[in-house]
Amino acid sequence: MPLVKKPTLPLAEPLPASELLPDGDLPARLAAPTASVRRTAVHALAEAGGDGDAGTLCGRLALETDESVREAIFLALAAIGGDAAVVGLLPLLSDEDPALRNGAIETLQQLPGPVAPHMEALLADPDSDVRIFAVNVAGNLRHPDVERWMLSVLRDDRHVNVVAAAIDTLAEVGTEAACADLEAVVHRFPGDAFLAFTQRTALRRIRGG
Repeated sequence: MPLVKKPTLPLAEPLPASELLPDGDLPARLAAPTASVRRTAVHALAEAGGDGDAGTLCGRLALETDESVREAIFLALAAIGGDAAVVGLLPLLSDEDPALRNGAIETLQQLPGPVAPHMEALLADPDSDVRIFAVNVAGNLRHPDVERWMLSVLRDDRHVNVVAAAIDTLAEVGTEAACADLEAVVHRFPGDAFLAFTQRTALRRIRGG
C-alpha cells in the first residue's frame, strides 16, 4: 500500500506591525478583518498541532469567506490529522456549500487512519448524499478495508446511486474477490441500464479485459 505523504503548508507571509496581535490571541486572529492575519493564525495553529487547535480550525471553516484562508485551514487540518480533525470535518459532508463539502472530502481522503473508524457509520447515514460522499472519500483513502466497505454497500444499500458510486470505486481498487458481488448486484436493481453498464465496466477493469 503506498504511503500517503503528509501535506505541508506554504510559509506564512510576514505581517505589517499594525496587524500583529499578541501571540496567545490566536482565536482573535482567526476572526481578524484581514485575510493575511487569519492565514497567519492558521499557520500558527497548524504548527501547534493539538486536538484543540484542530477543533478551533474546524469551527472557523463555516464562518470563513476568503477562499485562500479556507484552503489554508484544510491544509492545516490535513497536516494536524487525528480524530479531532476528522470529527470536525465529517459534518461538512452534509453542508449546502459545495466548496466546503469538496474541501472536507479532499482533506478526509488524506487521513485514512482517523477516518477508518467512522466509515461504517458514514455508509449507514440516513442521507443518501452523505453515503455517496462517504464512498467518494473511501475511493481515495488508501486503506486496506476499502474493498470490504464497498462490498457492504453493494449488498445492503437500497439507493441505486450509492451502489453505482461504490461500483465505480471497486473499478479502481477492487480485486477478484469483489467479482461475485459485482455480478450479483445487477439482480438487486433489475432493469437499471446505467448500473448494469457500470458493473460491466468494473468487472472488465478488475479482470483485465
